[in-house]
Amino acid sequence: MVERVLLKGGVNEVLRVGETVHRPTGPWSPAVHGLLRHLERRGFRGAPRLHGVTEDGLEVLDFIPGRVSDYPLTPEAASGEALESAAELLRAYHDATAEYVAGHETGWMSPALPPAEVILHNDYAPYNCVLDGTRVVGIIDFDTAAPGPRLWDVAYAVHRWAQVGDPDAGTGCGTAEEQAVRARVFCDRYGLDAAGRGALVDTVAARLGALVEFMHAQAAAGVEAFRRHIEEGHDTLYRNDIAYLGERRAAFEAALSVPDGS
Repeated sequence: MVERVLLKGGVNEVLRVGETVHRPTGPWSPAVHGLLRHLERRGFRGAPRLHGVTEDGLEVLDFIPGRVSDYPLTPEAASGEALESAAELLRAYHDATAEYVAGHETGWMSPALPPAEVILHNDYAPYNCVLDGTRVVGIIDFDTAAPGPRLWDVAYAVHRWAQVGDPDAGTGCGTAEEQAVRARVFCDRYGLDAAGRGALVDTVAARLGALVEFMHAQAAAGVEAFRRHIEEGHDTLYRNDIAYLGERRAAFEAALSVPDGS
């Protein structure tokens, strides 16, 4: 008998069936499925393979073994190795999608953002990554993927993986100076260029602002998960983090300007 286990996600309910995962689909799923097939052809091992769609409309994907962290982060997800390997895996994913953008600009849940350099994951956070011990080895939940600039994904990943935010509100960890060092480590391991580092603080703020707008739009459209998130005050936390970054900009910019290896 094949084991069936219900895995509750932040928005969708996901069912594990043996060594596969069954997830709901949407109008954007054909675009996502094309992306997953491309990643498989490219030999990118950090994303689940697609096995098709069931008669009742569920996509069937590989189950990636390991652990996924929610908040507060597990010690493994908060480790230095997780921070560095998350950055390296995001870079590998972006590089694997760069040649796929042309001809695949539409059909996604999220709108494309110029310049369309890669296919963004758009929610690259610990709860959408799989860890083997302290190493990030897999990416899951590509529903919000869409073409856009690398920095848009890097900015959100820095916020999530470097735990950049207001420590008094529980969204950040450590002092601004400590957060800034972790942000620099992520950028170093990703290989972010000087222009990206210079724009990172503003892009993190813009990315969080866009997330707040998205949450409210989805809640207004009747999506229960986002209505619940707003009731729980998630949007307020993101607005607090935007203000926090603005107040401590100097600490982040000083750390980000340090060359790799210094």
